[in-house]
Amino acid sequence: MTIRYLHTMVRVLDLDKSMAFYRLLGLEEIRRIDNDRGRFSLIFMAPPGQPECPVELTFNWDGDAGLPSDSRHFGHLAYEVDDIYATCAHLAANGVVINRPPRDGHMAFVRSPDNVSVELLQRGESLPPAEPWASMGNTGSW
Repeated sequence: MTIRYLHTMVRVLDLDKSMAFYRLLGLEEIRRIDNDRGRFSLIFMAPPGQPECPVELTFNWDGDAGLPSDSRHFGHLAYEVDDIYATCAHLAANGVVINRPPRDGHMAFVRSPDNVSVELLQRGESLPPAEPWASMGNTGSW
């Protein structure tokens, strides 16, 4: 038996807001399917040069009343970043709440506009503890 990773799918309520969030993370649109008959769009976004690991944003044109309020049945997306502090500072400067700050110089969590948890991990060794992150508490759940 052979198995191959394809993608992770998350439902989104506001396509423009969600795509803007994933662009802030550094992802880019790599493929789009607009289905007139089914009245939905599938937008695949991935880190540059990594089309083999996309997130699929599923947007139902007529709304999605069935979307769970907390989206926690899903788990989280995880991305490795070159500089966890710079990434978190960039996200925070653009209005993203850092739910679990990178106090350890290694791991942080944020949430998308659709309440999807996104784990950010420092590439390689953890960075030395630094402010404001080292003393920052958690905000909400992650």
